[in-house]
Amino acid sequence: MLAVGLMSGTSLDGVDCALVEIEGVDRQTTVALREFMTYPMPTATKARILEACAPGGGDSRLLCSLHAELGHLFSRAVGAVCAAAGVKPSGLGFVASHGQTIWHEPDASRAYEDDERYHAGTLQLGDAARIAWDHNVRVVYDFRAMDMAAGGQGAPLVPFSETVLYGSRALNRVLLNVGGIGNVTVLPKGCNEDGVFAFDTGPGNMAVDEACRRLFGVEYDDGGRIAARGRVNEQVLADLMSNEFFSADPPKSTGREMFGAQFVEDFLRAHADMAAEDVVATLTELTALSVVRACEQFVVSRLDGALDELIVGGGGAHNATLMARIARRMPRVRVCTQDELGYSSDAKEAIAFAVMGNQTIAGRSSNVPSATGASARAILGSIINPPRSE
Repeated sequence: MLAVGLMSGTSLDGVDCALVEIEGVDRQTTVALREFMTYPMPTATKARILEACAPGGGDSRLLCSLHAELGHLFSRAVGAVCAAAGVKPSGLGFVASHGQTIWHEPDASRAYEDDERYHAGTLQLGDAARIAWDHNVRVVYDFRAMDMAAGGQGAPLVPFSETVLYGSRALNRVLLNVGGIGNVTVLPKGCNEDGVFAFDTGPGNMAVDEACRRLFGVEYDDGGRIAARGRVNEQVLADLMSNEFFSADPPKSTGREMFGAQFVEDFLRAHADMAAEDVVATLTELTALSVVRACEQFVVSRLDGALDELIVGGGGAHNATLMARIARRMPRVRVCTQDELGYSSDAKEAIAFAVMGNQTIAGRSSNVPSATGASARAILGSIINPPRSE
């Protein structure tokens, strides 16, 4: 069966579209990538997302309009990846759309302990009905809500697919995804899903990208070249690492609310005398160190033996400076990219949602409670059937 997985993450660098051939369910699932692209996100759309994500920045009219706008964008992305592969969208088994996260607050008490109006919740925009109508295709969407209803964080959701694709009988592996936020999935050798756990490590590319936009007028640090020219301020780095998120026990998740534009704005205000290259270098080191500390504090002690491989995916896998700094801090671990193992670093999360959509269609669970903190396994997502019978 052919399917498309869509993912638009916190880095806002485009809509990742993976056209896959998928068969089977659960651990017997097989996936082959047929086509992948990152469909461009218009600058104006990105600006509206950032406005909506800012605390107090998104009124009901903007959110409603953005929900429709993103639905159109995701629909065009489906059409584009299918056209590139010579496939008719109506011939797909399904489309799995993660949507665009606008707000993710899995523990409302952490931010709103003095205001009882607020509850834990998550909000992803992108009208799935638009995709279904335009292409007359079944769509699976809204994956996070059911895990949160079961008491989980609603994140990270990719561990199920990573267990299917990367589990090893001989090696203790950690899969690190460096998108806007960094997150790890721990795969103990032996492929026992009950031993799998995952959590967010902190900022991935998000803070670095924001600093690059403000200081250099570019969207990201291409290859880590800016960071390579700068020097890490170790005292500032230590101050940043004192954030209580880094020492909190998993399961835990975070997002733009903690490490987004406001975080960078506060950082730049507090360190106005720091050279621009040093800012990017220090924030890059923050990503590297938060990953390494997370592995040291929360991963190694739960493994039977040493950590063997750290496999990196997402946009951060292309940042040579970041990769080198992680590897330098983990000399006894093989640090490599998913591409080096024959997979696509860029397509990882889009493929993951295609795998989860396949589980949903089959009536099978796809959350991993040991990763999200949910009370039980659950079938994730809602389904829109093809709207026209012809």
